[in-house]
Amino acid sequence: MSSYIIGLTGGIAAGKSELSRRFEALGITVADADLAARDVVAPGSEGLARITAHFGSGILLADGQLDRAALRERIFASAQERQALEAITHPAIRQQLRTTCEQATGPYAMAAIPLLTEAGGRQQYPWLDRVLVVDVPVAVQHARLLQRDGITAELADRMIAAQASREQRLALADDVVVNDGQPEHLQAKVEQLDRLYRQLAATPR
Repeated sequence: MSSYIIGLTGGIAAGKSELSRRFEALGITVADADLAARDVVAPGSEGLARITAHFGSGILLADGQLDRAALRERIFASAQERQALEAITHPAIRQQLRTTCEQATGPYAMAAIPLLTEAGGRQQYPWLDRVLVVDVPVAVQHARLLQRDGITAELADRMIAAQASREQRLALADDVVVNDGQPEHLQAKVEQLDRLYRQLAATPR
């Protein structure tokens, strides 16, 4: 059981997945909010039923799965629609992340939460002991989105603008990793933080 939990967050295309992989390689369980988000909208789930009721059956693929591309277009075009989706999914995602972290073996666990800032930060996640932000300049986010997703520059701008600002994320941070494309610096920082987190987890509170 892990009683010390780190929240990992960062803007879209900042490199949260890369950081997660490096912590996992050190034996740390990382509960991924993106995976939890898929579970809570799987066919037959209460979450998918509520999404369909709100957005209509046009948001489903022929096999009953959620049409993520169609939903993404809807929510990035309307803040109100994005908030409606988050009201349905976020409570279930939070509970799944907490359960996974608390059941993890190891000195500490990590919850990778892309929308931690937007979802209310520490107020909505009071069980996080510490917050780690992976940070990149907006121009780097934009370039990575174009390359990774093959989307238009306009959609990339909208996706970045729909999230919290760098300043808002950094205001939540206890620790910051700058992921500017230099892997050797990234690994050294991860190993440094791992030592710190193991020490903090072993300290009686």
